[in-house]
Order: sequence, then structure tokens, then C-alpha cells
Amino acid sequence: MILANVRGRLRAPDLRLVVVALARGDAARRARFEQLLNEQGPDQLLDEPGLLDALLALRTLAVPSAPLFAYVAVRHTLRAAGVDDRALADYLAALLLEFGDHDRHLRLRRADDETYHYLVDMVADLTGHDDAAERGFLLRAHVGNYSLWLAGLFPDYIAARRSRKGGPDLPYYDELGRQGYRLAAEHRLAERHGLATIYRAAADRFPTLRVAFNRLSDRVFFPNVSTPEKILRNL
Repeated sequence: MILANVRGRLRAPDLRLVVVALARGDAARRARFEQLLNEQGPDQLLDEPGLLDALLALRTLAVPSAPLFAYVAVRHTLRAAGVDDRALADYLAALLLEFGDHDRHLRLRRADDETYHYLVDMVADLTGHDDAAERGFLLRAHVGNYSLWLAGLFPDYIAARRSRKGGPDLPYYDELGRQGYRLAAEHRLAERHGLATIYRAAADRFPTLRVAFNRLSDRVFFPNVSTPEKILRNL
């Protein structure tokens, strides 16, 4: 199960690297950011404008850890899209890290024999499981997670598949993703695991989140890829 726990994985070396990145070699700036960290804690430091650019510009042997980079990338991208929700950013950073591990995006759990390659199969499988059971809950959340992962980070793949095979468009993923998160938020296990509010927020803002992930994909993960769809997205 994916939880909003990336901020909790950050350690002192991560925060020291943030200070170094923001300081850009200026001793006075470094002292100011160290003071900010000491007085206000890590959240204000992690929200500092320009941090994502600073991490991307690092040219030292020290590189951001995966949790640090994922959280900063998601948090700053969402804020630029008008979504100022730390818990949601924390959850979506965890989603990036989890689904980026091999074929994890195809499975409800890391150790699961069944794989899902299409949303329609996940939706069909929902009717075959007890709504109150854990697998039913995981399926609901997975519909939301998979929709955002695929349509958010790989919109050009969606466009190419639609062109070649008549596959679904991005609004299709928006609607199914919204429904998946909404249904997950209503499940009794969502409250137990502290996810109900996060799922509701994701359902309410799903198209905005998907567009934000499109921008993250274009800027950070596939900056050198050029397609007609990408050009239109960035006009």
C-alpha cells in the first residue's frame, strides 16, 4: 500500500544538501538557509522557491536522494499548478517512487502474482471482489494511481496509442482516475490508514494533478523528447 511517507524518509544529509543547493556557493545565503531550517523546520526550506532548479543544477559528487528529489519535484510542480497540499504532494511523491520500481505499477502490491495492464481490467475486477475486503480497497486506489501515473507521466504514449489503435484519450483517464480515488476515499480502510482526505483531494483535483504531472514529465523526465503533443501542451 502506498502511503504519504516520503517527507518522513528525509534525513539530515538530505537537508544539508538542500541548504548547499540553495546557497549556490554563497556563504551568506547558506547561513540564512541554515537559520531558516533551525527556526522553522524542513517544510519551509523544502518550499523555498528555486529549490527544484537548484537540485537540477547541482554539479557535485553529492546528488539528491530519490526521496528528496521526488518530494521536491512533486511539491514544487503542484504548487506551480495552484495545489498547495503537503500531504497530497507527499503521497504522490511516494507514488512516483513506488511505481518507478520495475513493474510495480502493474500490481496492487509489490508481491502480487496478478498484473493489470489495462484500466478496463481493473474496473471489471472490482465487481468480483467484496467491497469491504482489502483487495477491493487496493483495486480502487490502484485505478486512481495507475491513471495518474500513465496519463500524467506518459501522455505522449497515450496519444500515440490513440493514434495507432484508437485507444482512450486523456479525459478518459481523468474520469477513471477521479472515480478510483473517490471510491477509495469512501472505503473504511482509507480512514484507518490516514488516506481518506488525500484520496478525496486527488479525486477533486485529478485533471489538475494530471496536467501538473504532464509538466513534470516534460521538464524533468523527458526534457529532450519533442512531439507535436508536447509542443501543444507547452504553448
